[in-house]
Amino acid sequence: MITAERKPMEELTEYVKNHDRILLVGCNECVTVCAAGGRKEVALLASALQMDAMQKGKTLDITEITLERQCDPEYIEELTPHIDQVDAVMSMACGCGVQEIARRFKNTPVFPAVNTKFMGASERQGVWAERCQGCGSCLLGLTGGICPIARCAKRLLNGPCGGSSNGKCEINPDLDCAWQLIWDRLKALGMEKQYEEIIPAKNWVSGRGGGPRKIIREDLAE
Repeated sequence: MITAERKPMEELTEYVKNHDRILLVGCNECVTVCAAGGRKEVALLASALQMDAMQKGKTLDITEITLERQCDPEYIEELTPHIDQVDAVMSMACGCGVQEIARRFKNTPVFPAVNTKFMGASERQGVWAERCQGCGSCLLGLTGGICPIARCAKRLLNGPCGGSSNGKCEINPDLDCAWQLIWDRLKALGMEKQYEEIIPAKNWVSGRGGGPRKIIREDLAE
């Protein structure tokens, strides 16, 4: 899932300081799971913004709504009845949601309420860890299901580096070396030979090196 964290209040109040009517929009997908932008977080932020405004002698009118998804145009349309009633929109979705609202409603300023972090997984209650960078050409079938792009600090395709020690990464003694994890996994699977195979240099055009990416399914596209 895409993970996010709410921005500092100082930054959020700066966004809305010149606006009196705000549409605060949550998302019922990833940011709900990581407790950053779901219905509960929308209510909490609305209260915090209104309290800050009151302390400054200002009245802030906030309309709260949480969409099923903010990255899907059909759900963004649900905001249409509210747009003419507000001065600005504050989105609690990932950057995709912020941009989709801005694309649809070009005459209304749209502000991000969260910082989009990474694609990750839940390690335990309240802890999410990066697991994928969306590189465009997945290597997990070669590395025992452990991603060297997301989990190796140097994104090495053939590791470990010389700085790895006792199974830990040189940048942080508390961080497992990704290539140690890959070796342990392959060994447990009886696939040690696979570790010896050299992975060729990655074609980064399939990742961010090729510019903004797009998927087109001819069987689905209109």
